[in-house]
Amino acid sequence: MDVIKPKKIGFMRKRSGWWLAGGSVALVAISAALMGLGEAMPSAQRSDLWIDAATRGDMVHEIRATGTLVPRDVRWITAATAGTVQEVLVLPGARVGVDTVILRLGNPAALAALEKARAALAGADADVAAQRTALQSQLLDQEATLTKAESVYQISKAKTEAQARAEAAGASSKMELRQSQITLVQDGNLVAVEKRRAAAARQNFDAQMRAAQAKRDEVASAFELARQDVAALEVRAGIDGIVQQMDVEPGQQVPLGTSLARVARQEVLIARLQVPEVQAKDLSLDLPVQVDTHNGVAEGRISRIDPAVKEGRVTVDVGFARPLPSGARPDLSVDGRIVLARLHDVLSIGRAASATPQSGSRVFVLTAGSDVARRVQVAYGRASGDRIEVRSGLRPGDQVILSETSQWDRYDTLKVR
Repeated sequence: MDVIKPKKIGFMRKRSGWWLAGGSVALVAISAALMGLGEAMPSAQRSDLWIDAATRGDMVHEIRATGTLVPRDVRWITAATAGTVQEVLVLPGARVGVDTVILRLGNPAALAALEKARAALAGADADVAAQRTALQSQLLDQEATLTKAESVYQISKAKTEAQARAEAAGASSKMELRQSQITLVQDGNLVAVEKRRAAAARQNFDAQMRAAQAKRDEVASAFELARQDVAALEVRAGIDGIVQQMDVEPGQQVPLGTSLARVARQEVLIARLQVPEVQAKDLSLDLPVQVDTHNGVAEGRISRIDPAVKEGRVTVDVGFARPLPSGARPDLSVDGRIVLARLHDVLSIGRAASATPQSGSRVFVLTAGSDVARRVQVAYGRASGDRIEVRSGLRPGDQVILSETSQWDRYDTLKVR
């Protein structure tokens, strides 16, 4: 039986293909290895790098923050009564006084309520007057009765004394004297009763007048509220300052409590800075702050720290003891440097963008007299705006590359040309 040879030839050809493929892969691997050896030590131009020397000395521990100037005294004006805006008399930017009317509201119901309250107050005043007249008449009647009783008592007393003299002279009997004495006692008791009635009448007069006055005062309070509602239709500035904002326009309906405008005293400004929340833990009141208004630097101190964090930042207010540089005005952007402490005899380097306080990183350090930089693990401490404390990893005089070196993260050495 014949053997078919072409199958053997195909098998041999297949084995040759495997050897060729394997050789190709090996060649690629060797080429890649050779290329990798050429990149074992990357290089960079010295002029393209930020290199700083580690130095020992004093350093300011500070926080840098941005913010704006804002008025210290601000008054938000709200509608004290509901109404319709009839007229806006003052526009933003105008200077106003305490009693300056900045806009007028209309409210017919408030005007009607005032007239009704005015009439009710007039009626209450009339009631008090009528009550006083009636009570005074009753009191006078009682006092007249008391006066009459006292007169009768005095007459009885005179008669009794005359009867006593007549009885002693034998011109009158003891019975007549006894009758006069009994009448005198009765008239004396009547005087005492009338005195008590007069005292009760005075007390009743006072009580009735207090009750009438209380009712009148209640009506007067309602009238005063109605008067205030009408007076509130003329909206006044309330303080001396500048109108910063007008939130309504003519024809607009404004419910009670609606924000109408904002007035501020621009003579006294403070800096409102936004501090990152990760740095806010070191803040405290009265810390010194340098505020750059871009037309001069002002010295101030922290006067308030917002207890809440908003959008990753903490609001800090800075007050000034001296006038601000010329050109300072509300909403002006400023830069602040909050001085936390002055550090003495510490090792520090320039602060790179990636250097975070109380952390660490691997940086390239140039060996003295060499153009090769090697990676060193560095531990950071406190920081200022442009420098950061080095706790370990460096010595004074070490040349540190502070530029962005993420493209060489997989290398431990770098040649500086």
